[in-house]
Amino acid sequence: MRPQIMGVLNVTPDSFSDGGEFAHQEAAIDHAVKLVAAGADLIDVGGETTKPGAARVPAQDEQRRVLPIVRELVGRGIRVSIDTMNASTALAAAEAGASLINDVSGGLADAGMARVAIETDLDFVVMHWRGHSAGMDANTDYADVVREVRDALEMRAAELIITGVNPDRLIVDPGIGFAKTADQSWQLVTHLRELGSIGTRVLVGASRKRFLSMLLPEGAPIKDRDRSTAVVSALAAEAGAWGVRVHDVRGTRAALDFWASLQSSDPA
Repeated sequence: MRPQIMGVLNVTPDSFSDGGEFAHQEAAIDHAVKLVAAGADLIDVGGETTKPGAARVPAQDEQRRVLPIVRELVGRGIRVSIDTMNASTALAAAEAGASLINDVSGGLADAGMARVAIETDLDFVVMHWRGHSAGMDANTDYADVVREVRDALEMRAAELIITGVNPDRLIVDPGIGFAKTADQSWQLVTHLRELGSIGTRVLVGASRKRFLSMLLPEGAPIKDRDRSTAVVSALAAEAGAWGVRVHDVRGTRAALDFWASLQSSDPA
């Protein structure tokens, strides 16, 4: 089965990938509609950048950015996920019709997030996390990054289940590029299948991450990483991932459709 494609919609003025191109409501909605037309299964709306070194954004500012977008997209029949570390934002987005909570901290940044996940019973993405963006580049010390990320996600999933989160709603994300060097990110990409032993669905978010620049000429534009992202998405599909989170939906959809056709072809 082809993985779900989560189209990225950053409604921030300082996104690493698009530089605030969709910070205004009209532009954001227009872009979301185009992502769906290109093949996105849901749109991941985020109002706080998590690029390396970024400072936190007050929850009120985040909600001012994302909630009108969530309401408008849901009103148009588009499935929406909310990319947030704030429980209050997740709850408000759920009330506005969002169907998934995508928390890069795995519920660690805000102790109230688990309660929101329980009360709303929405799908809940739990990413591997070692701290906020401002200091994450200093937290890349691993003896075995694949084993440690897998074990940490398994432990976090168990903790959430004990608190009452529905295990069928949990989706884990290895956090490629978050407190990971380029080499460590590549190790995770090549060992994605090992995350399947956790027993939850897996989301892979490698789109336009820094580690992909290793394959490009120095100084190449960030959007040049889209082709490499599509290849990683196909590798994620081969590893059994439930979904991929990407900026370039059209390219990824083409790669995944090709991968799916290979799976269904008759070897004879």
